Amino acid sequence: MDSVDLSVLKSLYAWQTEALPLWLVTVVETFGSSPRPKGAMLALRGDGLVVGSVSGGCIEADLVSRAVQGQLKGDCCEVVMYGVTQEDAQNFGLPCGGSLRLVIEPVRNPDWVGRVLQSIQSHQLIRRTVHLESMRVLLDNASRIETTTFDGEQMTMVHGPRWRLLIIGAGQTSGYLARMAQALDYQVTVCDPTQALRQTWHVPDAILMSEMPDEVVRAFEVDACTAIVALSHDPKLDDMALLEALKTPAFYIGALGSQANNMKRRARLALFDLTQKEINRLHGPVGLPIGSRTPPEIAVSVLAHMISIRNQSAIASRVSRSKKSVLTRGRCDVAPVSVV
Repeated sequence: MDSVDLSVLKSLYAWQTEALPLWLVTVVETFGSSPRPKGAMLALRGDGLVVGSVSGGCIEADLVSRAVQGQLKGDCCEVVMYGVTQEDAQNFGLPCGGSLRLVIEPVRNPDWVGRVLQSIQSHQLIRRTVHLESMRVLLDNASRIETTTFDGEQMTMVHGPRWRLLIIGAGQTSGYLARMAQALDYQVTVCDPTQALRQTWHVPDAILMSEMPDEVVRAFEVDACTAIVALSHDPKLDDMALLEALKTPAFYIGALGSQANNMKRRARLALFDLTQKEINRLHGPVGLPIGSRTPPEIAVSVLAHMISIRNQSAIASRVSRSKKSVLTRGRCDVAPVSVV
């Protein structure tokens, strides 16, 4: 399942065969309340077809109208503001006082789009810098801590999964969790040494590993942008992963099982070289308590809990503390390329 941003880029690439003008619209700044965050993207075709979003809908309608009527520039980037006044905010469906600054970028050369998609397909991050006046595009290495930047003359975006999810166990619940996580822009890796389960695993673009869980966690270079969830139902496999995972800076570590089983698990973990503080980091039973019973319901509860934890202020401080180590990880091997 593609993330929103990946759907935008794939559509932009597919539309290159059409004899219609194309634009990529990007949120580069937000002020006050805004419906979409900085970095949100929208692909727009000259006939009004749209993929992605930059607002709740009203700004998209205005952009479509301008595109169909030939009012968008095709030879240079354009910077526009929406929601500057209260009246403007109400007209475009923005919360009162909120506003957005957008860059409307004509896409006339498909080369950079193809290279970005190729990098994402290889599970790599790539930085794209656009000089607004010349529309010159530079592609370069990126790290997960980088964000969208805009200085009035150039815009820099990072494309590819910023977050990683390591799932222990390749069962049915893991399949639902992997697909949903991909839609939320996670790079998903699944570890299961059981050959029979690996043979029935069918989640495109997820990395499937056969090594033992503790080996995978140690080699994973876990950072504060990583979540680890044990779903194998095999205490030996899950515990092997957790013994290593709880020592890492992963922002979320969870394990499937009842309250009673997780109490037993914590007692087993205490027999090894883990502190009580490290054991307390374990979310078990995993996920939010929404009464989930079926595999897709469990996947929803896990992802909802991950979103909640990730969005807390504590994660921002952990990312900051691990900034130095993260800068040397998650790098892609794309050489700097200038695309006009």
